Amino acid sequence: MMVSATLRRTRMSPQKARLVADQLRGLPVERAIEILAFGKPKAAFVLKKVLESAIANAEHNEGIDIDELRVGAVQVNQGPTFRRYRARARGRAGRITKRTSHITLTVTDQRG
Repeated sequence: MMVSATLRRTRMSPQKARLVADQLRGLPVERAIEILAFGKPKAAFVLKKVLESAIANAEHNEGIDIDELRVGAVQVNQGPTFRRYRARARGRAGRITKRTSHITLTVTDQRG
């Protein structure tokens, strides 16, 4: 059985979040939480919260035993980009892009 959790429009570049997400695919959830708990980047903190939410969804909504869960798919997609402008030389403006991400994390039990 597959259970997922989604976090939308988090203020983090998808490229940076994917670096952490790539380490999690296929791992048991205990090991994934351990990796994220001691991970340095901001993405590790955010992905840990999404993983804990997916585990809680699996336990509460589907009644799946937590010890059997593995991290299935982790998708980090680009969300809307905030555009800000900064004054530059000779009366011009430089664009600053603040990127956001949509994170979807799926956990599966080992049977299926």
